[in-house]
Amino acid sequence: MEPVERFLIVGLGNPGPGYAKTRHNAGFMVLDRLAEAEGLVFREKNDALLAEWDRGWLMKPLTYMNLSGRAVAPSVRKKGIPLDRLLVVHDDMDLPLGRIRLKRGGSSGGQRGVASIIEALGEAGFDRLRIGIGRPPPGVDPVRYVLSPFTPEERRTLERVLEAATEAVRVWKEEGLSAAQSRFNGLKI
Repeated sequence: MEPVERFLIVGLGNPGPGYAKTRHNAGFMVLDRLAEAEGLVFREKNDALLAEWDRGWLMKPLTYMNLSGRAVAPSVRKKGIPLDRLLVVHDDMDLPLGRIRLKRGGSSGGQRGVASIIEALGEAGFDRLRIGIGRPPPGVDPVRYVLSPFTPEERRTLERVLEAATEAVRVWKEEGLSAAQSRFNGLKI
């Protein structure tokens, strides 16, 4: 049996209680749920909260969203993480609430945390788990929208989305990207 490759799963968000329930913190929410289910404990190290999981790690950068690469790139290099074993979990306005999508590589799609990671790594060939948050209503500034909390009605859908996303991360870890894509990319919650 071949040894399992090391992996790093990064949830994007902003640190602090003021951001905890905002749309931009969907990545943190997925990792928090996963850590709780697996009995993992986050510990602060350098610019991130890290939790060990099997031969890999969960990471929540503490650099704020737009500087996420500052925490991610040094860990990828130091821990020797292959790009195809790096998964970044983040919010995405181009997907409606209730949808998740896994993909490898490509542009940041305007997500500044992902853009920061691409810039810091000098490569874009890592995997992403995009958590749909939908577009802001007409006249609402997108920055203000992503930093606002989910409404009570949205939270009911979000709970099911977080469950599905947590399972998608497990499938990605155990079976790889293709298996996770075939199971979760068409899912509508």
